[in-house]
Amino acid sequence: MLTRRSTLLLSALIAALLAAPILGAAPARADDGTGGVNCGPGTANPGCDVNAGTGGSNGGTNPGKGGSGGQGGDGKCRNPAAKEIPCEREGGYAGADGCYYQPSDPPPSVIDALGGQPGGEGGWYLKVCYNDDGTTTAGLGGPVWVAGAPPVVSPEVLARQARKRLNLPTVVITLNPFGDQLVNLPVWLALDRSSWKPQSATASAGAVSVTATARPVKVTWSVGDGSVETCEGPGTAWTPGTNPRSASPDCGHVYRHSSAGVAGGSYTVTATVTWEVTWAGAGQTGTVPGLETTGQVQTRVQESQAVLSR
Repeated sequence: MLTRRSTLLLSALIAALLAAPILGAAPARADDGTGGVNCGPGTANPGCDVNAGTGGSNGGTNPGKGGSGGQGGDGKCRNPAAKEIPCEREGGYAGADGCYYQPSDPPPSVIDALGGQPGGEGGWYLKVCYNDDGTTTAGLGGPVWVAGAPPVVSPEVLARQARKRLNLPTVVITLNPFGDQLVNLPVWLALDRSSWKPQSATASAGAVSVTATARPVKVTWSVGDGSVETCEGPGTAWTPGTNPRSASPDCGHVYRHSSAGVAGGSYTVTATVTWEVTWAGAGQTGTVPGLETTGQVQTRVQESQAVLSR
């Protein structure tokens, strides 16, 4: 008797040198003090490590402090005219001056061209400003030195970073009764309980921390014969001794055709778990786009044979 399971697992010269990172920067080194995101491949078990950066505490003009831009009291990002702007744009985070800053690690030759490494604590950033029509302000885009702490990051930005750090469990499927399935007999669709647990992750910038929590809300089953079943929970596992003709109390399917005529002689059963993601931090709460995880198994469905006795 078998239970099938699967795991699913960065002057014109400077701008030219760094144009690619501005539009699609590679993840920053996790140990450079400026922050970054390092994500593992695949969507079956998404997981990323986020370091939003802590910066220093030395003096200087910080585009993330003072003024009326940057982070509003409602958790949204605004420019100096108090107009709401996206918290993230082309990989950069909104500062209080309404421009966007992305951690940068320019090579020594570029730093020398900019006058050398400044003294004191701080960090290099790619700065990009935008007009109201979405075009970039001329003359900006190369790396700039920001002394002291990094530009203010909105809680909503941290919420999305925390979402990327969520490590969701592998989808483990159980089809019961055990073994091959039979035409016209109920199949109980279920997930291992380890696949159905809330998960949380936290991202921080300075003294601000935001925690994102993912909760599973439904499972969509594509059972291989063209049918789709949607269940609001992980389903109930069939237990030996249960009448094989009894339907699952909460999540099941009945095959009407054998799998003998399909490629490989078996149906592909896919379970997609939908996760709702909420966040809380800095005295605020909200939601961010949800996530999905997926698992698959193969199952053979056979015609039941009647046994006649005289």
